[in-house]
Order: sequence, then structure tokens, then C-alpha cells
Amino acid sequence: MGWFSRPAAPVSHAALLREGDSKAAGAAALLSPNHLLTCAHVVNDAVGRDLLCAERPTGEKSLRIAFHGSGKTSRYGLARLSVWVAPEPRSGDVVWDGDLAVLELEETAPEWATPVVWRDMTEGLELRAWHGGGVGITYADTVAGFRDGPGCYLDGSLTGAAIGPGYSGGPLRVKSDRTVAGLVIAQVMPGQDPLRAQETVRRSWALPWQTVRERLTRAGAHDILAGCEVVTPDHLACTGPAEDSVRQLVPLLRALLDDTARRADHCRHLAAGLGLEAPSGGEHSAPTLDELATLLLTEERALATLTESLTPVVGGHGGDRTRLNGLLALGRVEPAVRLLSTTEHEQLHTALLKVAVDEPELIPRAAQEALRLLELPEALTRSPRLAQTDVDAVVRALEEYPDGRAATAGSLPVPALLRLAEFVAAAVADPDRRWWLRAWCERVAGRLGISVAALAERRADAEAWAARVPAPVTQVIVRLHRAGDVDPDRFLCEIWLGHKGGARTAVATPEGPLASGEIGRLIRQTADGSEAESGRAPTRVDVVVKADGLDIPVDEWDTGNVLGDLFPELAEPGKPLGGRYQVTLRCPDLTSRVPTAASEMRRRWAVGGEGTLVVDESCHDITSLHELLDEPHRDTARVVLHGPPERRPQLLTVCLAMGVPVVLWDRDAESHKDAPRMDPLDPSGPLDKLPRRLQEFRMSQYAASASDGVARPALIWEEGELALPGPLRLADPS
Repeated sequence: MGWFSRPAAPVSHAALLREGDSKAAGAAALLSPNHLLTCAHVVNDAVGRDLLCAERPTGEKSLRIAFHGSGKTSRYGLARLSVWVAPEPRSGDVVWDGDLAVLELEETAPEWATPVVWRDMTEGLELRAWHGGGVGITYADTVAGFRDGPGCYLDGSLTGAAIGPGYSGGPLRVKSDRTVAGLVIAQVMPGQDPLRAQETVRRSWALPWQTVRERLTRAGAHDILAGCEVVTPDHLACTGPAEDSVRQLVPLLRALLDDTARRADHCRHLAAGLGLEAPSGGEHSAPTLDELATLLLTEERALATLTESLTPVVGGHGGDRTRLNGLLALGRVEPAVRLLSTTEHEQLHTALLKVAVDEPELIPRAAQEALRLLELPEALTRSPRLAQTDVDAVVRALEEYPDGRAATAGSLPVPALLRLAEFVAAAVADPDRRWWLRAWCERVAGRLGISVAALAERRADAEAWAARVPAPVTQVIVRLHRAGDVDPDRFLCEIWLGHKGGARTAVATPEGPLASGEIGRLIRQTADGSEAESGRAPTRVDVVVKADGLDIPVDEWDTGNVLGDLFPELAEPGKPLGGRYQVTLRCPDLTSRVPTAASEMRRRWAVGGEGTLVVDESCHDITSLHELLDEPHRDTARVVLHGPPERRPQLLTVCLAMGVPVVLWDRDAESHKDAPRMDPLDPSGPLDKLPRRLQEFRMSQYAASASDGVARPALIWEEGELALPGPLRLADPS
């Protein structure tokens, strides 16, 4: 045992009580603050039924449960059966399969009763179980043995307590890390064929976590499993730092902390920050330099926490500051070392959490500007708003980002996390919060050895960005590309905000194919976010597609609702996109094929002709249409297409190639006889009001739950230049 030690983690216990005598029928594992996991046969015992009765208990009767903590802390409550996996006897065997039950608590578990952390069970794991009564002396140590189908046998030593009645349903805690690898099922009774009595001493069996997960998934408990915390053996393995790293660190520590008393003072501060225990006796005792170096390279915030206490002592210049910088430089290349100390991390998390509550759009918006050349964490690109639950993940992810290039010659670069904090501070509404975030950045920069000038440059950039007043958003531009023939109903998507004056602002969107509803909600969230920022909501959505995408019914896509965004269980269909906005199509893929198409579109708009070319039976082929658009409709800006769908792609191509900026058609039209279905839209009415009339028509169509016989209009509206980045970069399908 070294100078630093970890305090024993408190263990809480849960039990299911019998109806008759209120004694523990068995133990249970706390899955979440609202759910317990135990054995089905323990529930049977609690309600007075045969242990291996397979039928689910009927009625809504509550089950009595108990929680026991350290000392004499206990709390009692009620629970209802939620998931039932019946015991399944195995023919000719002394063990059985299944035997799981999930209980839903009527009141949340006490705060000191922490949910278990699961890991897979492997042979040879040293495990510990407790009786459901929770009395400390009832602990029973055992070892995971042979895996037999879904179950795993356990063998205990011949000393100490043994697993027996009252232990069933309890968690099997891994002694080395206090994770839980499975659930106690039962002991093997002596004298059961084919075993002799001496062969079953201290033998029992359990369900490994792997089987528990599989059985509960099969029982439909997906939501409950989603709330369970699980770690992998790789995550638990601690191989310790490399010997070379320790050897490089020790000389720097010796130069800074050679004095034993000084080292003891700083290490006591370090132990307190990390939640470790230091020796109580011997005021001047201190850890060895090797032990300290090992701790700094294994505890993720140890090095930052130590340098936090050293910085005021060494000052900003001199030999000790140089050695401290060397210590930090070594930490930057070590995978287990994090940027922030425990105090710095807690302070920043608290501050950003308040920002996420009050101004949820600010952190993603600031990140796009502050870290514009970096690939942002997924939590910052999933939505224009940052969820409170994602704040810690963002902080931890940005701690690992490379520092990049220093803005000031001779200075260390400002880390990505500090750059984000400066940009958030520059734009946050609360002046006290702005002052606090800037003070935090100054403290952390001082500890890291970053020059005042370098931080000032980043602050100036942030202030300049925050001072810019963006032009009002007039449109949302969406570029779609079909994901592929295997999944034609999913699309790759990019989104921009179009500002008055022609500027475009890219919006962070998730990578990979998205379903139509996901894109519809993303567009609505983007529009809502721009309204919250500028006070004005865009009314128009321009959808950029390729030639094979003109038939995509984007206007019918669901946009969801705000409550559904916050609470998935309340998600209901929202207003379709075409009823909420003026949805139009653009197809630069076709217009770019003809060099004169763009100039012809500008000319037709400039002439301002109000005429309309209606394509009917008299001009239904491409030759006739070409002649009409060449003369006498050379100045016409609008074409209304009627007719069968098989001719429509060719006619659309002719229109766009000839520079016609506005084309309207009915996606569902089967022949020219369907032309009257478009009359309520007044397709030849005032051109500038056509998108608005189309939105109103769609709104009335959706409200009436229109059936067959109603038009499903689509509109190409090519107005102005569309300066967007190059095409979507598609990953190799393999």
C-alpha cells in the first residue's frame, strides 16, 4: 500500500421482503434510481408461491422492498413487477434457465443507493455477494468458474460465509473494481444427481451480465437496459504508465519537490483534490518521487491538479517555471493525462451547464466559429441546441483536442477548450457569467504557461465575432442526396441559412444518412434557432436536389414539435414541411449542364414577363416545348407542366436548359385529364405570390387529410445565384 490510498467505496444493498414475516426473500441489484433487478423465484417466494412457478404473478399488488446502506441506514418502499422472465427447468439438470424479474419502484431509490455498473463475466473473476438483509458479516466470496450455456458456475473457498438462501437475485460484485458481473441465482444443493455431496460444497450458479442483457432484451426491456451503465474489461484494465514516462517525469519532480515537507504539502492538496486519502501520521512524510510520478500518469486529473498548487509558488518566470512547463509538456503527450484539474473541470462544467440552460444555442454557435477548422464533437453537431446532459461530454472531448498552432510567436497555443470558453464568454447575455468565464480562462492559461498576449488575441477574435450583427435570415437552404439504392428513403443532408444580401451560414448537421422525419425536424429546429437569434423566422425553404431527386416529396416530411424534441415519449407528428414553410426545389445539377442556362434565367427574371406557358396535349413533347420556349415564350418565366409522369423528366430538363426559372407540376398526375386538380392553386396567378399560394394550398390539403384525387404540387423556383460549397463528399461504401 502506497502513500496515496483510495477510501473504501460504500456499498448499498437491496432486498425483496416476504409478505408474511418481512424477512428478506432474496437480494436485488439497483439498475437505475427507478428499477430493481432480482430473480423471478425471489418474487415467487415473496408472495408465497412455489419457487419455480412460471406464471407471471397476477394483479397490481405492490411488493415490499428494502434498501440498506452503511451503518444502520435503511429505507423501505414498494415496487411493482415490470418485466417477468420465468424460471425454465432444464431436463435432467439441477439448474434452470431464465429466472429474472424487473421491479419498478413507486418512489425513487435513496441517493446513497447507487445503481450498479455492469461488466461481462469471465472465468476466474473474484466475486463477492451479500445476503439480502445487507448485514456486513454476510459477505460471501466466490470465483466465476465454468460457463454452462446461459449460466455460470461459482465456487467458494471452505472458509467464511457461503452463498445460500436469501442471496438469490443479488449482484455479484467484482472485488478488484466493484463493478457487477452478474446475478446470483441459487446454490447447488448437496446430494443432487449426478453430483455427490462433497462435490457441491460451496458451489452455486449465476447469470452473467451477458445473459441478463440478452434475456431482458428478448423480454422487451430496451428502455431499462439503455439506462444501465456498462464498462468493458479493456476500460477497467490498468496497465500503469510506461517506465520511460516515469523516468522522464522523476527528474522534473525532484527539481520542483525535492524538499520532503514541501512535497508532502502539495501531495496532501493533490490527494484531497482527487478524493484520495493521505497518511494521517507523520506531518512531513511524503510519497516517493516514483510513486508520485506513477499517480500523475494514471489518474487523469492528477498532473493538472498538482501543477495548480505549484503555479502560485513557482511564479511566472525563472527556472522552476521552466521545469513546470516541462512537466506540462510531458503530460500533453500522455494519453491518460487530461487538460484540466478537478477544480477547473468542475467550475467550467457548472458554468457551461448554466449557459446550456439559459442559452442552449450559444455553445454550438460559438464552437462553429471558435473551432471552425476542427471536427466538432457529435454533441455539438446533432442539433442547433446543446442538451444539458451533453455538456460534460463536450468538455471531455475538447480536452483531448490538439492545441494547434500558436497565434503569438514564442507562446504556447491556446487549447481548443479555452478558445470555446472565450467565445462563449464574449456572446453570453449575463455580464457576471462573462466576467467569470474570462477569469477562469486567465487562471487556466496562467497555469498552463500560455502568454497573456496569446489569450488576448483569442479574446479579441471572440469579441469581434460577438459584435458582428448577422443579416436577417430569409431562407433555409437544404441540399439532399439519396443515400443509395439499398435505402432510398434515407438521405445525406447539408443545411445553410441564407441571409439578406446573399450571405450563407453553414449549419452543423449529423453525418451519415438520415430518415425524412429526422431531416424535417432538423430543418424546423434550424429555422426556430435562427428566429431565437434574430427575432425573425425564415419563411422559405429551398431544397437543392439532383435531377433524380425532383420527385422527392420533401413538402410532406414531418417537422415534429418542441415537446417531442425534449420528451421522446410525447413525440407526435408535427405540421408537414410544406405547410410550415414555402418549400421550393432547385436543381443546379441540370442548369449547370448548359452554359447559357444561368444567364437565360437572369434575363427572364429581368424582363419580368407575367405570362405562363401551360404544357397541355398540344405541346407535350420536347420538340414542341423547345420551339415554344425559344419563340413565342422567349421571355416567359413560368411553365406549368401537365401530363403523364413518364414524359415529365425530359420536359423538366428542357425547361431548365432553356433558362426557365419557375416550373410547377403535379407529382401525382397520371395524364392531362388531371390538369384541373391544380386549379385551386391558381397556377397562372400573380407570380410573386405563387410560393405563398402553394403553402396555403398544402396547408389546406394536410388539414383535410386529403385522399386520392387531390394534387400534390411541386415547384422549382430558381431565383438568384446559389453559391454553395462543392458536392457532398461521399464515403467509400465498404
